[in-house]
Amino acid sequence: MPTLSNPIVLTDKNIDASVTSVSPGVYVLDKTPTGPWVNSYVGRSDTDLNARLKKWVGKYAHFKASYVASAAAAFDAECELFHALAPTDNAVHPARPANSNWVCPRCYIFG
Repeated sequence: MPTLSNPIVLTDKNIDASVTSVSPGVYVLDKTPTGPWVNSYVGRSDTDLNARLKKWVGKYAHFKASYVASAAAAFDAECELFHALAPTDNAVHPARPANSNWVCPRCYIFG
């Protein structure tokens, strides 16, 4: 399981302040503006975590994130988070990138 940041309000400014490297990474989003954290959505970026998070501004209220070393590590971490957190807005298992043969480390889908 990746170690995620503390919750951060999801704005372009906050993303730029806290996600400063161009790197693959994973994130969890919370759509509730106040109250306890809700694991609403789990996602990843295979190349640029900052840019990917910005696509969610205005749709979710907060995020937690973590860099990872590679696109493969991002897929593995997203799968781990998906299975551990059961996010409310993820309708299906995370997809693997086209032309990859990666297998979920938890349920072995795609295996």
